[in-house]
Amino acid sequence: MTYPLGLNLAGRAVLVVGGGPDAARRTRSLLAEGALVDLVAPDLHDTLRDLTSSPGLTWHERAFRPDDLGGAWLVFLHVSDSAERERVALAAEERRVLCVADDAAPGPDRAADTRAPVTQEPGTVALVGGGPGDPGLLTVRGRQLLADADVIVADRLGPTDLLPELARHARIIDVGKRAGYHKYTQDRINETLVEQAKLGLRVVRLKGGDPYVFGRGGEEVEFCRAHGVATQVVPGVTSAISVPAAAGIPVTHRDMTHGFTVITAHQQLRHVPYRDGHTLILMMGVRGLEHNAELLMAAGYPADTPVAVVERGWTPTQRTTVAQLDTIACVAREREVTAPAVIVVGRVAALAQKSCATPGPQESAQEG
Repeated sequence: MTYPLGLNLAGRAVLVVGGGPDAARRTRSLLAEGALVDLVAPDLHDTLRDLTSSPGLTWHERAFRPDDLGGAWLVFLHVSDSAERERVALAAEERRVLCVADDAAPGPDRAADTRAPVTQEPGTVALVGGGPGDPGLLTVRGRQLLADADVIVADRLGPTDLLPELARHARIIDVGKRAGYHKYTQDRINETLVEQAKLGLRVVRLKGGDPYVFGRGGEEVEFCRAHGVATQVVPGVTSAISVPAAAGIPVTHRDMTHGFTVITAHQQLRHVPYRDGHTLILMMGVRGLEHNAELLMAAGYPADTPVAVVERGWTPTQRTTVAQLDTIACVAREREVTAPAVIVVGRVAALAQKSCATPGPQESAQEG
């Protein structure tokens, strides 16, 4: 990560004073930047103790002394005792060493004094919507939380390509689900979020799209809150709307459609009756495309209704297949269409052939 000071810390001598969770997060990110860290604290939080064998880190198991500033280029101050904070800051000022203090205030969740045992700070969980696949569509707040995270619990459809650079100091837990294979059950994912937060860590649950649009974000937030873990949710660009847009398909259009419905194709489509001038967006529907097309026609959708299947939206391998409702399954089979894909049913689907706003190569087919 790049520090707000805009400093290149590689090879620089940096002093960290304090042994709590905030010091652990600071030290981990400093080491990732290549800084040479001297850590001064009489006791360490478990997450910080695990770092003591890291190259570039030297732990001085005692309280701060002014001569610790000798050779230091920068000081990070992570103690909550006001007298100790003032003593370190004054010593740094006298030696003209830049000192950056956190916003700690005395309290039961922080070490009240560097000479006292370190207590554990409560961890948090942030659900971050990663958008449809293009890293550029991740929100600014999402980037900030990833850069500050200790642990990232990541789905396979999230923008995981960003993590090696953006979150080099974080532990990555891959919980990606694929058709027919769940590396982690949803219950186990919920438990993992709470377990990591209970260690006093900042946990980010990175999802594709938006956490609250078929992302099971509601279930995860409920589980965390039931176990006393503070949560926040960062919305993401949902693939339900953005993937059709990448293929040149507006889900609403003044001359064609005035509303849309988003539904998973796993649900009973017979309960979604045909309405002229309405767009139907199906998520997770590739495997059952033939059966779903039959259900829709039985529910009143005309056989010649345009359908577009947009595979891997907002990636370099994006591809769009367009056909009528009665032939889309056959055409998709011939083209070997695979998940992940978003399916658009309605007049606007035909616009994929006339307009293209895709970020990468696009190939389209039309029949009927």
